[in-house]
Amino acid sequence: MTSVRYAATLRRAETRSHTRPRPPQSESLRRALNLFVASVGLVVAAPLMMAIALVVKLTSRGPVFYSQTRVGLDRRMAGRPPGNTRRRLDGGGKPFTIYKFRTMAQSKGDPEVWATPDDARVTAVGRMLRKYRLDELPQLVNVLRGDMNLVGPRPEQPTIFAKLRQQVPGYAERQRVRPGITGWAQVNQHYDRSIEDVHRKIAYDLDYVVRQSLVEDLKIMVRTIPVVVFKQGAW
Repeated sequence: MTSVRYAATLRRAETRSHTRPRPPQSESLRRALNLFVASVGLVVAAPLMMAIALVVKLTSRGPVFYSQTRVGLDRRMAGRPPGNTRRRLDGGGKPFTIYKFRTMAQSKGDPEVWATPDDARVTAVGRMLRKYRLDELPQLVNVLRGDMNLVGPRPEQPTIFAKLRQQVPGYAERQRVRPGITGWAQVNQHYDRSIEDVHRKIAYDLDYVVRQSLVEDLKIMVRTIPVVVFKQGAW
């Protein structure tokens, strides 16, 4: 995306912060869709998830699942008109615990940093899971719990979020919607590896914030299928 489109999208997202929230019926339908798809997905994927869990357990030391704190929805910004500005800017969003299949060798005290394509911490099995994004299947539980939606901006770690909010204009606007397993940025860009990647993806995230709808979510879900099958943007 060009810088001009990025600036235009940011202005649209800022304008929307002064509008009324979407009709409750629309949000109810989207929530129902998320619950239905996540429930069916867990049932259908259960045999695959059990197989993945077994392989992870047998091939490297450590737990099967990996959990980590991420920054979620900021309800003070979610479709509400601006009130107490100080409160709107300080929190970033409600923290929650995200679940994934473990893809790295277990170690204590790892800093909050992005993984890289040649990251020595990633196991052989973990690399395969990341390529097909199978490590994210446990996040269907996060969807059922209401921490996430199927579609939305990817949630970030608190320390990294705090830095990006200062470095990337409009970054905090992403928290106006629930984070997602997939999203408009994810079907157009690869995993974040640098601040430059974030600058490229933020325009997609803000564009989604402006255009979010049930139809938009369905379109992105369909677009996600070839991204996963053909390993687009993964490593």
